[in-house]
Amino acid sequence: MSAFAAGGCAWVRGDLAYYWQSASGHLSMMQRARPIDELVDDPSIEPALRARLRRVLEIRAFASSDLGLPSNGSYRRYADLDRPFVVWNVFATPELSMQLRQWCFPVAGCVSYRGYFDRAQAEDVARSLRAEGFETYVAGIPAYSTLGWFDDPVLNTFIRYPEGELARLIFHELAHQVLYVKGDTTFNESFATAVEEVGVERWLAARGDPDVVNAYRAYAARRAQFVGLLRRAKGALEQVYAGGGDAEARRAGKQAVFRALREDYAALKASWGGYAGYDRWFAQELTNAHLASVATYHAMVPGFRRMLAAEGGDLPRFFDAARALSKRDKATRDRLLLAPSPDDPSG
Repeated sequence: MSAFAAGGCAWVRGDLAYYWQSASGHLSMMQRARPIDELVDDPSIEPALRARLRRVLEIRAFASSDLGLPSNGSYRRYADLDRPFVVWNVFATPELSMQLRQWCFPVAGCVSYRGYFDRAQAEDVARSLRAEGFETYVAGIPAYSTLGWFDDPVLNTFIRYPEGELARLIFHELAHQVLYVKGDTTFNESFATAVEEVGVERWLAARGDPDVVNAYRAYAARRAQFVGLLRRAKGALEQVYAGGGDAEARRAGKQAVFRALREDYAALKASWGGYAGYDRWFAQELTNAHLASVATYHAMVPGFRRMLAAEGGDLPRFFDAARALSKRDKATRDRLLLAPSPDDPSG
């Protein structure tokens, strides 16, 4: 997840409370961070955590030496926040639209979420938005990037992820330091997701541990199928909302899409042999905001993967090509990156 948890449009409205929670939450996190080099030599650190921190240092070194990601102080310190997520992001859409509401920040530009270091505050905002007629989704986020303005630490919120997922997250957040376009969340998150995917593939190949490779491949395959399921449902809802008929007809079409989505998930879960990793997500009362938020991270990934292939898999050249594209207008970026790909498995 990119960008600060601080805002810009809110400043115009005098929303100082939002800025205060953003600044104080970030400062509290940074004050808890300790250098990993020191922690791995600390006898009071439990062995499992010490081993994982050593692995982080290896992943971090690989990110710069083999992937061309920034070599700086990010992800070289560790902080335990005593909570499961670092921030909670609020996403919102109208009842009959897949268009995410945007909030505008001075550094990050306009983004499709609003982040809070306290879950209760995020839930309060979501309730207020629902009272205004929006559908909302409050998502716990394990990490976010300050785009290189600060040295982002490794956190307890993701340190115990399986190795492939841990590497994926670090590569994703570092990718935001390579390229960030103000006001284009889909471009930014899709770019970072493409980099994370390629980075993990190369990290696992370099590690050569078959157990780690097989575990990550199983995870990645299920994740791709899950995302594909949601993207297809999002497309179906967009067709419902763009079609004719009154509001009641569109509401009926919407409910039919969500019923079909749950049925499709049940079939997909059966094909996984009962793997239940996404049950908690489907246990929620699903809304437009749930589908729109997930699609934000993946819509342009196939386009970025095509760009990388065109550069012969050379990541520094790919970064240069992505930077050049970022300077073009949004309509051109969307046209080039959202073009359908016949080999896109997520449909």
